[in-house]
Order: sequence, then C-alpha cells, then structure tokens
Amino acid sequence: MSTSAAPGIVGPFAGLDVPWLLRMQASTRADHPFLIWAPFDRPARSWSYREFDDRVGALAAGLAKRGIRQGDAVLIHLDNCVEMMLAWFACVELGAIAVTTNTRSAAAEMSYFADHCGAVAAITQPAYAELLAQNCKNLRWIAVTSHNAGAAPTQGDAPQRAERFETLFADTADRPRRPTDPFAPCSVQYTSGTTSRPKAVLWTHANALWGAKVNAAHQDLHASDVHQTYLPLFHTNALAYSMLSSLWVGGTCVIQPRFSARRFWNVATEHGCTWTSTIPFCIKALLEHDIPKQHTFRLWGTAVCDPPPFAAIGVKMIGWWGMTETITHGIVGEVDQPNTPMSIGRAAAEYQIRIVDDNGAPTTVGDTGNLLIKGIPGLSLFKEYLHNEQATRESFDEHGYFITGDRVTLLEHGFVKFGDRAKDMLKVGGENVAASEIEQVIITVPGVREAAVVAKKHPMLDEVPVVFIIPQAGTAEISQTLHDEVLAACRNALADFKVPREVHFVDDMPRSTLEKVAKNELRKRLA
Repeated sequence: MSTSAAPGIVGPFAGLDVPWLLRMQASTRADHPFLIWAPFDRPARSWSYREFDDRVGALAAGLAKRGIRQGDAVLIHLDNCVEMMLAWFACVELGAIAVTTNTRSAAAEMSYFADHCGAVAAITQPAYAELLAQNCKNLRWIAVTSHNAGAAPTQGDAPQRAERFETLFADTADRPRRPTDPFAPCSVQYTSGTTSRPKAVLWTHANALWGAKVNAAHQDLHASDVHQTYLPLFHTNALAYSMLSSLWVGGTCVIQPRFSARRFWNVATEHGCTWTSTIPFCIKALLEHDIPKQHTFRLWGTAVCDPPPFAAIGVKMIGWWGMTETITHGIVGEVDQPNTPMSIGRAAAEYQIRIVDDNGAPTTVGDTGNLLIKGIPGLSLFKEYLHNEQATRESFDEHGYFITGDRVTLLEHGFVKFGDRAKDMLKVGGENVAASEIEQVIITVPGVREAAVVAKKHPMLDEVPVVFIIPQAGTAEISQTLHDEVLAACRNALADFKVPREVHFVDDMPRSTLEKVAKNELRKRLA
C-alpha cells in the first residue's frame, strides 16, 4: 500500500497565511481593540485592529527597505510589549522568520541562537542591546526600542551602533506583497532539550493558524472575550494560546510586561478581562492577595483541571498539556462539562494520542506510560527542527508518532494525569530546563570530576536545579573557590533560571545499571 499523500488534498488553511488573518480582522473588526498594552508605570494604550495592521504594514515596508528578505531570520529579543508583536507580525508578513528568544538567556546562549538560525538582524530593548551587540557578531544591524517593557532605559543601556526601533517604519503603501503559501516558514522558538544544544522549533504559517483556530476552540473564546496576557510572548503559551487565539476570534488581548501579583487584579478589573492562561506559580502568588468580588473572569487555563488548592479564586480552571512542537493542546480539559480534578483533561479531538509502556504495549487505567502524539507536520505539528534533520527524524517513532518525552497516567473516563518527564528535565517556574545542559557547563570547570543535576521541590517555582559534584581532589580538600567557580560558570553560560540553587560536594554518587547516576536517590537526599 502506498504511503504517499493522495492528490487533491485541500487543507484547512489553503490559500491563507498569518497576514491574511490580521488583514481580515482589520477589515471586519476595524475599530475593536486588538491589543491593550498595560505597562506597570504608565497609562494603558489600546490598539484597534485597523491601527495595529497599519503599523505592521509600515514596519514590514521599513524592514524590506533595511534589506530583510523572504527567508531571512530576524531575532526578536524583547520582553512583553507591543513592539514585540509589531516585530513578529511584520517579519511574518515579509516572509522572514521571526525568531523569538528567551530574554533570560545568557551570552553563550544568545551567540548560539544567532549563529544557529543565521539571523541577519535583531530587534531588542535597551537592557539587552549590548548583550546582542557583543555576542551576535554576524548581525547586519540591531534596532532598539525606546523602553524596557514600559520602563525607562538606564544610561548607557544601548550600544552606539544600534538603531532606534522607531526609525524602521516606512510608508504603509509600500508594504511588500508575496505569494500566499500556508506551508512557508513563519517563526522559530528555541526549546530546551536533553542535549547541550537547544533545538529550534520551526512553525509554518499553517502551524500558526492552526494554533490560532484550535486554541480558540479549546478555550471557548469569542469576539467579546478579553484575554489577560503576562506570560512571556516568546513562548508558545502566550504567543499561541493567548495572542493568536484572540486574533482568530477578533477578541482583545491585554499585554502586561510580566506577571505581577500586585498588579494583576487591577488590570483585570480595569479592562474587564474574561480569560487568562496561567501557571501554578502565578496562582499561588495571587492567593496572597485579596480577590475582588466584581471581576469578570469566566475561565482560566492552567496545568491541571480545577485544582482544589486554588478553589478560592472562584473561577473554573481547565487543565491542558501541550508543547512548542504541538502548537496547541494535545490534551485539554472540558469547558462545558465537569473534569476530574488534578487531571490535565482528555485527548484533544484534533490529534491521536498513545500512552504505552517501555515495550510499546498500551497502558491500562491507573498505569503510567509514555505519551506520544500524532498529527500532520507543518499543520498540527511543527514542521521540523531547523538545521537538524537527525533530531527531527529521531523525534518520531516507527508509527509516525511524536515522542514527547513526557509520562502520563490514564484515569477513568479517558482523563489523563501528568506523571513525570521521561527525559531528564526540570520545570522551573514554567520554564523547561534540561539537566544535561547544566551538567555540561559544570563539567568544564577545573576541579570538577563529575556532576549530576536534579530537581528540588520549590513552593513557588515547582522545581529548582540542584547539583551534586564529585571534586577531583575529593571533598576533604574542597574549597569555597570551587563552589564560586561552578556558579560563575553557570551564570556566564546559562539563563538565570538554569543556575543551580545549591551545590553539594560528594565523594561518590549512587549508581544504577551501567554505572549511571541514580538521580532518584540523589533527590531523596534533598527531601
């Protein structure tokens, strides 16, 4: 039997792309607010669909005049702000690849990102401009916004050779046009993997539209909804779950620079927010503040369905599971029906889900197994890992299912509960962190013979990294210097949330088969 695609297939986004979606809403919802920028220390500013589309067109025209061409990669290294969204949409309209990077990244990480994707230019803010100028050597130019996510820049923030973001805009009439191709490259996000090098997840325009449409359906979003967004827009959660889904239905997205428990409710009530995508860290922080009786929220999306500890919020919470590679949720809670508390929901109708043991046999109710998901690459799954054919190939099993690296437990009535990460991964305040990435930095420090990073439970961040080290000279000769050098190496090479919170020196490690470090035993020492 042939496995090739049948002729004549018409996909759900045939003849469409992301610029089409924005133009359509700018036409049909012209004066309705699309984005409301709510900085901490300035009044909020609203952007209608028409106004935002006009500015995107002007920026796309300006980027074209600055030499950005279809297929070029542009780094967008910004905290949440309207400029980030303008830059993302303008690149996408041009046919350039919008590469959004984590603003907590260290110098070595930024150098790798820029070189790996072949970035030709970067758009950033004053606080990060020098970092990019010093470490991203092949950029033709760097444009810098006038503020740091709403805060005034400090003196000397921006390097001399940087350009002002405001000067990039040109005449909207000159906005470039290109043939519509839903499977053309759209954007890239770097995601932590179990190797030393993060992988670049490439989305097509069809991926972005899939995320917009399916996220909106999963979240029961409507044109009247106001989505409060404070998780970082360089991640899938805020970019696709919040912003693109709001765009799909013609709703409104309120953007805050970052999460602030102190400011959350004031913004929510001022703008009549009805929806938010959040994480347990944020909810825990909100429980320390008074909850207004008059808020307008009807649904929250978070890690698990209706978590009992958070019942005091008084809002229905649906759980979900997804990855950058899936664009939307492969498992999601029910909006209109009761959910099993602390589950992540049921398998989403748009995917095929498998839960199997290590031998590939299906698990039964109550058992924990490996989670695999099947979709269509370039549509319901990412297109590929950029410049890494081997990693792309090895991410799928022999049946064409994407190997997520997560483990889940099957419950009654098809509900699913998150188990653990099969990969050696930590979850630090909503950020995925590969233990091996930290270990490979530490092992380069003179005096370190072996290093093992494990997760330690944290009341707010869920987990934090802790490292056990066997020093070359043994623990009897250990000095404070080695401790300080280990942490200094981590701070130089890794984002701040990846830096170990504790360093433990030991003479030996517990071992499992094949002399591998028994990390479960190390975790017990931290209990």
